[in-house]
Amino acid sequence: MSTENEGTTVPPAPSAPPVPVDAPAASGPGTPPGPTASGHGYGEPPQAQAPGQPAGAPGRPADPYGQAPGDQATASSPVDAGWPPPPPGTPGYGGGDGQGGGWGSGYQPTPKPKSGRGGLVAAVLVAALVAGGLGGGLGYTLAKDNDSSGSTTVSASQSGGDVKRAAGSVAGVAARALPSTVTIEAEGSNGEGGTGTGFVFDKEGHIVTNNHVVAEAVEGGKLSATFPDGKKYDAEVVGHAQGYDVAVIKLKNAPSNLKPLTLGDSDKVAIGDSTIAIGAPFGLSNTVTTGIISAKNRPVASSDGQSGSSTSYMSALQTDASINPGNSGGPLLDARGAVIGINSAIQSSSSGGLGGGSGQAGSIGLGFAIPINQAKYVAQELIRTGKPVYPVIGASVSLEDGTGGAKITDQGVNGSDAVTANGPADKAGLKSGDVISKLDDRVIDSGPTLIGEIWTHRPGDKVALTYKRGGKTHTVDLTLGKRVGDS
Repeated sequence: MSTENEGTTVPPAPSAPPVPVDAPAASGPGTPPGPTASGHGYGEPPQAQAPGQPAGAPGRPADPYGQAPGDQATASSPVDAGWPPPPPGTPGYGGGDGQGGGWGSGYQPTPKPKSGRGGLVAAVLVAALVAGGLGGGLGYTLAKDNDSSGSTTVSASQSGGDVKRAAGSVAGVAARALPSTVTIEAEGSNGEGGTGTGFVFDKEGHIVTNNHVVAEAVEGGKLSATFPDGKKYDAEVVGHAQGYDVAVIKLKNAPSNLKPLTLGDSDKVAIGDSTIAIGAPFGLSNTVTTGIISAKNRPVASSDGQSGSSTSYMSALQTDASINPGNSGGPLLDARGAVIGINSAIQSSSSGGLGGGSGQAGSIGLGFAIPINQAKYVAQELIRTGKPVYPVIGASVSLEDGTGGAKITDQGVNGSDAVTANGPADKAGLKSGDVISKLDDRVIDSGPTLIGEIWTHRPGDKVALTYKRGGKTHTVDLTLGKRVGDS
C-alpha cells in the first residue's frame, strides 16, 4: 500500500510555518485558525508504487529485490526491484526543504495565510466576551438573591506536597525519554534545509533519524542536534539508507553522559497498545503526543515529493498519535518508554480543514513508523560500514495496481533479464509472468508491498514464496540474496 497517493498525485509537502504576527483588529471570530492540512503521508496499502511515483502508477515495474539498478527507468520501463526509481507524486514524509509530506519542517518561510493566529485570537476574545457577559448576568442574579459574601472557591490541599507521577504514566515516560531526544537542523550547501527529530542510539554519540531529515546535509551541508536543555552540537552523517529511510548521524564532541533510549521489540507490539510520540512538529521542539497502535504491517511507500527523490518502503506500524511535519525521525515509544518505531510518514488530507483550501499537511490520525527491529539492524550496518544492505530476491516486479500481487515483469532495468541468472528467484524456479501472492504468511497485493515485506528480513533469511502461474498456485522456499548500497 502506498499512503495518500493510491493513484492520486500528492501536493507539495509543507514548508516551515511563518512566524505568527498580531492579526489586524478586523479579524473576526469566524476567521479560520490556520493553514489546513495538505496531502502527503500514508494511508491504505492497496496500491503499489515506485520510488518517486504515486502508488498505482501504471507501467512502472521495479526490482527492489534484484541487483543494484542502473539508470532509473522511464515511466514505461521496468525497474530493478532492489531499488525502484522514484515515483513522482508519492506521499511525502518531508524533512528536507518542506517540499515533501510529513516530517521535516522546512526553513523557507511561506506567505502568511490570510486566516492565521489572528483569526483564532479574535475568536477567543469574542468567546471571552460572551462568557463574560453570561458570567456577569449570572453573578448579578445570584447577588440579588443572596447577599452572602462567602466564596465558593476550592483550593487544592498543600499538605500532600507535589503531585507524584507514576513511572509508567505518560508524564513519567516523557520525563525519562525527552533528555535523549534531539531536534535536528539540516542545511544544504545551497542554504536550504529543514528540521526533524532524532534520538540517542548509543553512548558514543550516534543519533538515529530518518534519511529524508538529513538528506540536504549529506553533500557538504551543515548538521546540528539540539537537546531539550538547549545544548547544541554539530554533527555529521555516518550513513544513510534511502530505501529504508533511516540515517545515523554522530555528534561532534559528544558529551560523556548520553543516555541511549531503550529499544523495544516491534514484533511483539499488538494492535491497541498505547503509544507515545516525541518530536518537533512545525518546529515546536520536545512535543509529546499519545495514541495507540491502530494497525501493524501496513505497506507504505513514501517520498518527500522532490524531483529525483527516491521512494522508501516499509511494513509500518500505524498509530493515531498526533505526528506532523518535524516529527520525522523521532521515537515512537510504548507504554514503558521503549522505542518501538521511528516516526516517518503520515496520511494527510489534501484539502479542507478549518479554513478550506490547501495548506501545510497535518495529522489526521494516520501516522506510520518504521518498526524498530528493522531500523536497529539498518542503523548498526550504517555505523559498521556506512552503507545500507538490502535483502533481494533477484527479480524485477511490476508496480502496477490490479495485478493481484507482485507480478514478475517481462524485462528488467534497461532491458536486462527480469529474473537475475543464478539469483535467488532463478534458483527457486520463478519466471516472468509469475504473480507472487504471499511471503510466508503475509498476503502480497502489489510490488511495493512485496518490497516492504522483504526488507523486514535480512540477507540469508529463508522465506516461503507463494505464486500463481497458469491458473495454478505454487509455493517454493527461497534464500534471500543481498545488495549493498542504494544504487
